[in-house]
Amino acid sequence: MNDDAFWALIDELGRRTGDRDERLEWLREELLGRPAAESVEFQVRLERACERADTRAVWTAANRIEGGDCTDDGFHYFTLWLVGQGGKVYESVLADPDALADVPGVRALVGRHHDSWDDDEWPEWEELDYVAQDAWDELTGQEGDDGEEFLDAVEEAEDAAEAAGEWEEDGESRGPRPEGLAIPRLTALFPPGASGS
Repeated sequence: MNDDAFWALIDELGRRTGDRDERLEWLREELLGRPAAESVEFQVRLERACERADTRAVWTAANRIEGGDCTDDGFHYFTLWLVGQGGKVYESVLADPDALADVPGVRALVGRHHDSWDDDEWPEWEELDYVAQDAWDELTGQEGDDGEEFLDAVEEAEDAAEAAGEWEEDGESRGPRPEGLAIPRLTALFPPGASGS
């Protein structure tokens, strides 16, 4: 699976109707129809996409949306959700995290306290991180090994991609969590101290 095939699956996932569980079941079925190695390659690309989104600016935007309550785990789940929005949204947010103000799923949260958000509304999608392993386990009969063989296969594939120079190191990492990065539209939608924060 190359990057184009990965993003084609993600884009279709974003267009699918139904709740998140139904959409993940569609993705699992798609992966089950492919060789097991493609589940590993999907996971490698998913993790790489999340790593690219792990920046101070994107974290600041996620934290603004979540009212200052975005934890480290929550931010990882946010990056999974961001990937799940599709390639166009993902790239626009990496270029300018304030573009999250245009994402329908974010706009639907405006003016509502995060305690009132339904599970499917949260801009976090932890379960997306497990669908490739579920498919791989079923395809390889490894369902009882706690994911060890899958994780080993992912690590080997990541090492091979890095050794081949497939990915370069990104220039920015999250590092400390500075406040005050420019996200004016998100700040207008989710002002500090407002009922939605």
